Amino acid sequence: MKKAEMELRREIIARCLEMNVNGINQGTSGNVSARFEDRMLISPSATPYEALEPGMIASMALDDTSGAWEGPQKPSTEWRFHHSLLRERPDAGAVVHAHPTYCTTLAIARREIPACHYMIAAFGGNNVRCAGYARFGTEELSAMAVEAMRDRTACLLANHGMIAIGETLAKAMWRAVELETIARQYYLSLQLDRQIILTDGEVDETIAAFKGYGLQDDAERPPKSKRQKAPARGKTAA
Repeated sequence: MKKAEMELRREIIARCLEMNVNGINQGTSGNVSARFEDRMLISPSATPYEALEPGMIASMALDDTSGAWEGPQKPSTEWRFHHSLLRERPDAGAVVHAHPTYCTTLAIARREIPACHYMIAAFGGNNVRCAGYARFGTEELSAMAVEAMRDRTACLLANHGMIAIGETLAKAMWRAVELETIARQYYLSLQLDRQIILTDGEVDETIAAFKGYGLQDDAERPPKSKRQKAPARGKTAA
């Protein structure tokens, strides 16, 4: 097994454990997958995260939709939407699925999450849609999830939970946590008399601003000669 694949398998296990530590999942109801070359690596079905080992992560070819896998344990029962998203979305390097309380509460009410907070832009548009209901693990559920995530990076699943994707496992997990945070804020706002929803223009402005978020512009940096140097070890700045 390649070193990079082993490291990715270990990270999948770490992210599964992180879901429960962060409180966005309970037991083994969530699942995590990641793209490795032309295959999908995914957490196995009904196995306690604490008992997972790298060799137990299932491997599935992305060009094979039959459900065949390699590994000692079968993949998560939700492998279909993981597989479809990694196969059809070039921007998806990883998928996180969980049953966080506030996302699931809104999904039970069949509510999408509107632009109640500017961070909705982190999911690609002015809302996070709620896919229709189908039994877990079915092709029908996979198809509805993929459609709900068209031009989005997350969705709710009716009476079920949520899905988030990212270029990396870290980004997918960040989106999953952020989605539950916004779901909680929106749910609490529903207890008040009204909510002020951002306009499409305000969301578009945020999406544009996100494109440069965290980037350093060399043109705005002072010349090297004017940059303050750190004091030498053992000395303090004046």
